[in-house]
Order: sequence, then structure tokens, then C-alpha cells
Amino acid sequence: MYIGCHLSIAEGYEKMAKSALSIDANVYQFFSRNPRGYSSKKMDMEDISRMKKILDENSFGPLLAHAPYILNLGSHKDRTYGMAKGILKEDYEKMDSMSIPYFTFHPGNHLGKGPEYGVKRIADALNEIITGNENTMLLLETMSGKGTELGHTFEEIRDIINGVKYSELVGVCLDTCHIYSAGYDIVNDLDGVLEEFDNIVGIDKLKCIHLNDSMMEFNSRKDRHAKIGEGTIGLNTIKKIITHPQLKELPFYLETPNDLEGHRKEIRVLRKLAN
Repeated sequence: MYIGCHLSIAEGYEKMAKSALSIDANVYQFFSRNPRGYSSKKMDMEDISRMKKILDENSFGPLLAHAPYILNLGSHKDRTYGMAKGILKEDYEKMDSMSIPYFTFHPGNHLGKGPEYGVKRIADALNEIITGNENTMLLLETMSGKGTELGHTFEEIRDIINGVKYSELVGVCLDTCHIYSAGYDIVNDLDGVLEEFDNIVGIDKLKCIHLNDSMMEFNSRKDRHAKIGEGTIGLNTIKKIITHPQLKELPFYLETPNDLEGHRKEIRVLRKLAN
């Protein structure tokens, strides 16, 4: 089972890998830069090389980079849209040069212009960003649907992917908290939700899972992550997810409100549930 959590790039690449080892993680996620700003950590190739040595020696699964939250590829505002494209392109090139397999991002918000407008805006941006020569996959994260948020329906995810020329380089990161809040009942009908995803998007496009419980009720359209087993999704459903034949081989990344020790305990619980 590939399971890990979110770690801070601020501590350095080698230290992230060591932190993952200390909590028995064999994958992890990190932000490509400041999640709520523009500052970017300078690439230290020696530090990256030391990280990769640890990953290779300990049979780590695929790492996941996460774009900053401030990007909005669905915006009609030229400055906002241009900035989002520029940062995502810069960070995508950086992650590709580091051989990070997956790079996920929040699709964006249409800000009142309508889902169809926003979906096209995102696809157009990805067509400017992806050259077709990359190895890193860009992953659309499934969202909860608050406000004018895009990517909370499987149809919107599908339409974005279908609008991208090099669609083979675009996949999906499924967030359990988000889709439950968006109205996909993974608690009572996990098989049905996965069948719907397969029929609309294609299960082959699903590359990883953000494994989170939820503080909010089903179909709340609110994004509030809870610790594993302490929310409305619950431990029984979490077990079904991590042992499901269509999901169990995927990497799972925790984004729960925990410190490193808390994540270590969650990982221990999840490994027991998976066996």
C-alpha cells in the first residue's frame, strides 16, 4: 500500500524524504511553491539528488506535487488568468525536470461566467502549458463545489480533459472529502460512484487519491477536511476505499488536519485496515 501525507518543501527535499520515512510513509505530497503566495523555492540539485537516493533505496511510490491555491485558470480576468498560466507552466516544467510523476491543481472558479466558460478557459490554458514532451502528468483535483468552483462534477472533469490536445498527460486526483461534499455518496454507494466515474471520465484517468475524512455533511458543497475516522465519511468507508479493487493499488495522500506524529498514527491505522 502506498500511503503518505503532505510535507513542507520549506524543510528541503532530502528532509522531506527523511520525514516520510520517520512516519512509515512510502509516498508524499508537497507544494510546488508557497501555497498562498508567489514565492518559489530555488532548486537545489544536490538536495534533490539526495532525496531521490532515499526514495530509490526505500522503494517509494510516486510523489505528488501540488500547485498553489491562488491559481485560477477559470477566471475571465486577464491578469489573474495570465498569472495562473505563468505559474503553473513554470512549476510544471520544474516538476518535470525533477521527474516528479504527478502534479495536481485545483481547476479554478468561473466567477459567474458559467461552468461552460470556465471549463473552456481551463482547457485553453492547459493547451498553452502542455507541449506533449513532458513525462509528468497534470492532475485535475476533484472539488467540493463551493461558490463558482469548477471540477466538482465528473462531467466538468471530463470536458476539461477532452478539450486538451495532449490529453494523455492529464489525469485526475480524487479527493474523498471533496467528492462527498459535492454529492457523490461514497459512504452508501462507493461502487456506484466509481462506476459513474468510469462511465464519464474513465477509471484509467484516476491516478491518485487525496484520502480525507470530512467535517461536513453529505452534499454540503463545503470543503472541510477531518482526521481519518473522525468525520462524516467514517472509518468503515475509508477501509472500503483503500481496499477497493479499483483503488487499492493507487497512491493515497493524507491532507488531514494533523501534525507529523498525527499522520504517523493515521498511517499505522490505515495499514492495519488494508491488511
